[in-house]
Amino acid sequence: MATPLIETVNLKKYFNTPRGLLHAVDDVNLKINAGETLGIVGESGCGKSTLGRTMMRLVDATDGKVLFHGENILDYNKKEMKKMHTNMQMIFQDPFTSLNPRMSIGEIISDPMKVVHNVKGSDMKVRVQELMDMCGLPQRYYNTYPHELDGGRRQRVGLARALALDPKFIVCDEPVSALDVSIQAQIINLLMDLQEQKGLAYMFITHDLCVVRHISNQIAVMYLGQVVEYAARDELFAHQYHPYTVALLAAIPTTDLSRRNRERHLLQGEVGNPINPAPGCRFASRCKYATEKCKEAQELREVTPGHFVRCHLAAE
Repeated sequence: MATPLIETVNLKKYFNTPRGLLHAVDDVNLKINAGETLGIVGESGCGKSTLGRTMMRLVDATDGKVLFHGENILDYNKKEMKKMHTNMQMIFQDPFTSLNPRMSIGEIISDPMKVVHNVKGSDMKVRVQELMDMCGLPQRYYNTYPHELDGGRRQRVGLARALALDPKFIVCDEPVSALDVSIQAQIINLLMDLQEQKGLAYMFITHDLCVVRHISNQIAVMYLGQVVEYAARDELFAHQYHPYTVALLAAIPTTDLSRRNRERHLLQGEVGNPINPAPGCRFASRCKYATEKCKEAQELREVTPGHFVRCHLAAE
């Protein structure tokens, strides 16, 4: 079997708080192959964005490994990590605050190339214009500023900046959540086209299950810092084993009148505390199937080939 492009091994990120350790990312194991997309879904505060930032080393991991072509990049020094960032880039959620308002569009896109000194002189403008064309940005915007563009074009600028160093892996942190539906479709289709052309690997973080179903090859469902279910896209939408995943997918709106009487899965109870959490299932306080056994530590187990679930009921 080929080595995954990027892989996390027992990755953890804890934050110190006055009340104890906040387990933002806790024992996460994921694999992403070249040319594929891993979708990360879950409610706000579950650790999706922190996972992406930790993999990019924008924040330091507490423990675990991030393997790029089999090498643990968490052991890299600053110089080695600077070189590694030519292979790994990130598209941020807010297409306005992620762009420097004092820099023109041309300066924003060329900035990564200036940092690593891989393009110089007159070639710089040519390369920037190529990236603008690739991302659907008219060249007349070269000397404009972020506040002069709408949200969709600003996000295209963020994408062009991410592509400037020809990366192999891009973390897409809710890149379309702030955009209108029609603009969302344009950006998603652009991402998929670029993936096909360049063989890019994406980690696509989103709340929108319809979007993740459209773009992903694999999907990981997170809850309070942990991956609770992980499977291929079609398998996950066909068979859900964790009660949280069942509730998430049941909440997807539908126009199919034949499904208007489908069973509803309303979550009740209090969300667990991510600060110094107990060793048991973190979803137990909201799960109607919870038993005493749920107070024991839960592991991510393979219940069918390629389908992993963190729930003892599913495993049994």
